[in-house]
Amino acid sequence: MLLWLADYLQQYYSGFGVFKYLTLRGILGVMTSLGISLLLGPWFIRKLNQLQIGQTVRDDGPESHLSKSGTPTMGGTLILFSIIFSALLWSDLSNRFVLIVISVTFGFGLIGWVDDYRKVVEKNSKGLPAKWKYFWQSILGLAVAVALYSTAVVPEETKLYIPFFKHVAIDLGFFYIILTYFMIVGFSNAVNLTDGLDGLAIMPSVMIGSALGLIAYLVGNFNFASYLNIPFVPGAGELVIFCGALAGAGLGFLWFNTYPAQVFMGDVGALALGAALGVIAVIVRHEVVFFIMSGVFVMETVSVILQVASFQLTGRRIFRMAPLHHHFELKGWPEPRVIVRFWIITVMLVLFGLATLKLR
Repeated sequence: MLLWLADYLQQYYSGFGVFKYLTLRGILGVMTSLGISLLLGPWFIRKLNQLQIGQTVRDDGPESHLSKSGTPTMGGTLILFSIIFSALLWSDLSNRFVLIVISVTFGFGLIGWVDDYRKVVEKNSKGLPAKWKYFWQSILGLAVAVALYSTAVVPEETKLYIPFFKHVAIDLGFFYIILTYFMIVGFSNAVNLTDGLDGLAIMPSVMIGSALGLIAYLVGNFNFASYLNIPFVPGAGELVIFCGALAGAGLGFLWFNTYPAQVFMGDVGALALGAALGVIAVIVRHEVVFFIMSGVFVMETVSVILQVASFQLTGRRIFRMAPLHHHFELKGWPEPRVIVRFWIITVMLVLFGLATLKLR
């Protein structure tokens, strides 16, 4: 939005041309969303308390979580507001990738908001029924997949690139839509499953989002893309601003969400963040690298799948409780230890994922 204003004002003062630089607008995106989160956070939490929008803790979970009952939830609303406001402010709104990512974030956030609202306001323990939640996720996921496929400008936008190999690029064709669908819907639910401890989901989201911002910058620059032997996707660099806004909003939210949490993210934040990360990974053509960096989200999801499958087939459980973070809690690990160790794992996986950019 402000980019248009800067373009207009540049005719009167050339200094406004500095706002064309992605790096500057990316930094401003971080600072704007971080500032919004930190400034509005206390007011937002007080408002949630006044409205008695508190988390209901399941009695079949770890006993240590019972004390969290009543903690304000739906804090993801603040995250999404900070991200979208900052992205609209500093991004080039004529860029189709920016509009698609913002739409995905808002759409999946709306699904999560309805689910949270029914749970904490209407006191409906089931929230939005799973079949309807998955239905709307699928509609949005497929719509975005088709939109990206039909608006692809260069062949590289629909190819699957494999790390460690310079010349391996699989032309997906129609399967691009299927892959994109699963990336968006799958990781939306993966982040939601991980969001069970204070700060457990938001910090990995910040780290992965920051890494995707760096990748977007490289992929969107022809010279860097050629040097690193990675696909060049015109316009993808503009996602640096959105990724920066995500990182800033996430860090601002973590200020209040760190153990012991003053506010929980809720589905409104978790579903939206997962979908946003998934669609960005697709746009920058680094799905495999993203899969590596998101190892914590992946293993949390796999633990649930294995637990359910094992219990239905054999009547036995593999883990003491799923998702995986509850398993370690029941083994006696204090909650902060589980959180920080999962963060450390994410740091290592993100660094490994970034290292693959050069190992081609």
